[in-house]
Amino acid sequence: MESRKPPIFLYTDGAASGNPGPGGYGVVLRCAGREKELSGGFRLTTNNRMELLAVIKGLEAIRWEDAEVHVWSDSSYVVKAVNEGWLESWKRKGFKGKKNMDLWLRFDAVFRRHRVSFNWLKGHAGHPENERCDALAVAAYHGADLPEDTGYLAQAETIL
Repeated sequence: MESRKPPIFLYTDGAASGNPGPGGYGVVLRCAGREKELSGGFRLTTNNRMELLAVIKGLEAIRWEDAEVHVWSDSSYVVKAVNEGWLESWKRKGFKGKKNMDLWLRFDAVFRRHRVSFNWLKGHAGHPENERCDALAVAAYHGADLPEDTGYLAQAETIL
């Protein structure tokens, strides 16, 4: 009989100074008493991209398939995209004209590997994990030698 792996709790946040501007993401993963933090930043990006990338990075860090994952995010954009069926609608339409299509495609691929539930929480309201993720995201975009967000740049070029 196969033993069930413990659930994973994934807390995420994204931030941008200006929109667009320098941006970062922060992630806290918790599972069976262990914790892992992830963060990264970009020279020019948007808050929505960083919110979504935080979830992607967290899901990509999971080392096994078919994990039970409980995502906690203050991003209505990300939570509603899944919980209200926006993502499925965008997929049916081929993501035509959809902003952040590069990240949504990447999200969809990693999201499908697990059993994921999305929970919204109010940002900047004293939730310890959300506050930690925000601190990680902000610190990340204050880092030196930030890389380009090539997905954002490609998207911006099509708009101009």
